[in-house]
Amino acid sequence: MAWIKTIPFTEADEALLEALEAQHRLYPKEYARAPGDDGSKGIVATHTLIPDALHHAFATFGALMSPELPLTRAQHEMITTRVSAVNRCHY
Repeated sequence: MAWIKTIPFTEADEALLEALEAQHRLYPKEYARAPGDDGSKGIVATHTLIPDALHHAFATFGALMSPELPLTRAQHEMITTRVSAVNRCHY
């Protein structure tokens, strides 16, 4: 497994905090971090060195999960689950 330098959210500068907050606003509430989670171990953490990349990469997912779209949340989850299975992704 490769090691990737990350910045814990508790040590984020203004640009990173802005990107994290923008990403958080787009995501369903079920994706909120648990209390005490500094964000250093999740997939979002792999983008903390480049806040603009973090925002754009994860804003896409947030926009695709928008409740204003015609698909239900369950349908979105079924599609993402199937795509992950086809791609042999464990999460």
